[in-house]
Amino acid sequence: MLIDNKVSMQTTNLESFLDRTTPLAPSQFLSKSEARKLNKLWHPCEREKVDYFVLADLWSSFDEWSAYGAGVPIASEDGQNLIQYFVPYLSAIQIFTSSSSANCLREETDSVSETRDSFSDSFSDESESEKLSRWEGCSSEEGICELDLWHQNDRLGNLYLEYFERSSPYGRVPLTDKISSLAQSHQGLMSLRSVDLSPASWMAIAWYPIYHIPTGRTNRDLQTCFLTYHTLSSSFQGMNMDLNHRPRKTKEGKSISLPPFGLASYKMQGDVWLSDENGLDRERMASLLSVADSWLKQLRVQHHDFNYFMGMRHG
Repeated sequence: MLIDNKVSMQTTNLESFLDRTTPLAPSQFLSKSEARKLNKLWHPCEREKVDYFVLADLWSSFDEWSAYGAGVPIASEDGQNLIQYFVPYLSAIQIFTSSSSANCLREETDSVSETRDSFSDSFSDESESEKLSRWEGCSSEEGICELDLWHQNDRLGNLYLEYFERSSPYGRVPLTDKISSLAQSHQGLMSLRSVDLSPASWMAIAWYPIYHIPTGRTNRDLQTCFLTYHTLSSSFQGMNMDLNHRPRKTKEGKSISLPPFGLASYKMQGDVWLSDENGLDRERMASLLSVADSWLKQLRVQHHDFNYFMGMRHG
């Protein structure tokens, strides 16, 4: 992946980060017959061409970043041009699918099915509220929680996979390694398409700084860590939910861009990432943080990294 080391005079450091950490997935097109079968609740607008991406291709876009870091060109406060590198880690993910997709995916492995059946049977005598409460609090060593038949919702879909990272940054593995690990028991993490996913499907990526070029005196603000939130569903495809951000231009039909709709940060101690003289970066940060907070509240999700970032900001 070639990186342009120059920072445009019209591009702020925050814009550069958002741009250079936006994943791109190769685009494919549905046949007309397949497009007619799409869930109308999730895809209300009929389009002449419906493009989508396969999750496996999305994860492939993180290969180089996971190995070497994503290079973000920035201008330091003293005017020096730098490339700051960040390594991506999977912070959280929820994948909701349609009933038909869920039925196929339930047959992935006998061990997963047996675990789900025994889990469902053990709570068959509980009330609906007790089951929901227990589901919201359930967890495993991998941080995975699967949804059973009692919590289906036409709009949300069927929860196929949920994962929340709780390890310290030093105990985590890069995103592609974590995805490979989760995919061993959840093959849909590779085979599902964006058109198979409900609008409630999302992921959060934690970006931790590793080094900058050229090396030299350490700038405290270059230690800033970020959380970016991305939708995984085609329902929001083509929508730029951050109206102040100008995403990278892509050739039509070649790739699909997944710009972040939410953002959180901590260890932001200076103005390197708030370099816009008109205060637009600060407004954008506040807006993206508010959207991330609202998203988690709507899904009634406790996102460990988000709570930690907020605690660090206000602690």
